[in-house]
Amino acid sequence: MSMDSDLAHRRAEALFKKQEQAREGQEAMTEYQAKLDAMREKTARLRALRLARDAANKKPPPTTKGAV
Repeated sequence: MSMDSDLAHRRAEALFKKQEQAREGQEAMTEYQAKLDAMREKTARLRALRLARDAANKKPPPTTKGAV
């Protein structure tokens, strides 16, 4: 009887460990996705700012005098 309960206990612990690893993996993936989304938003915002800055600083092409 002790062997059966010991086996059942080990199986229960193994199952619990698998479930815990799956939960932690899901949490890690959620955190990873959130960081990835934040990085993409930041990159898009910085790109828009850079493009706006470059457009505001754009100089007109030089005119040449006496060109034929």
